[in-house]
Amino acid sequence: MDEKRTVRTSKFLSRVLRHDPGSIGVVLDEGGWVDVGELLAAAARAGRRFSRAELDHVVATNNKKRFAFSDDGLRIRASQGHSVEVDLGLAAVEPPSVLYHGTATTTLPVVLREGLKPMSRQDVHLSADLETAVRVGSRHGRPVVLVVDAAALSSDGHAFRLSANGVWLTDRVPPTHLRQHPG
Repeated sequence: MDEKRTVRTSKFLSRVLRHDPGSIGVVLDEGGWVDVGELLAAAARAGRRFSRAELDHVVATNNKKRFAFSDDGLRIRASQGHSVEVDLGLAAVEPPSVLYHGTATTTLPVVLREGLKPMSRQDVHLSADLETAVRVGSRHGRPVVLVVDAAALSSDGHAFRLSANGVWLTDRVPPTHLRQHPG
C-alpha cells in the first residue's frame, strides 16, 4: 500500500469512525465499535474499496494510533476524537501534574478568556508532552502551547481518562487552570 493511499484511507476511516458512520451506512455500537467485515463492505459500496490487509496496514502504521482493533480482531474503532456519541469505556485515572494543549495563536484570546471546551468533540484533548502539543497546534496555524494545571483540575473534581493512543481526555479546562507556555 503506497503512502498516498494509506493517508487517504486513514482520513476516510477518521471521518467514518469518529464523525459520520452514517455516510457509508454503518452504525457504531455504544463503545464506538463496528464489525470489520461490515465496514469493508460498506466502504466498498460507497466507492472506497480496500482490503483487510490494507486496513491492518493503516491501523498498524498510523503514527497517531488513531484506530484500534478489538482483542479478537473482528471489530475496529477510533481511539478518541469522536463527535458522535460513544462511550469508550475508559476509566478515570490520575493525570500527571501538568498536561499540554496545542492551539493556534488566533484562538488564544478566546481560550484564555473561556477555557478549553470540547467544541464539536466529546472531550478536550490534552497531551503529556510539549512536542505533541506543538504538532497539534501547528495544524491550525501558528502554534501556541497552553500548560494545563492537571493536578489542580483533578483536585477540583475533574475526571481524566487516557485513550488507547495516549491522548488525555477531560470534559473542559477552565481558564483559571491554563497558562501560555513561554516557548
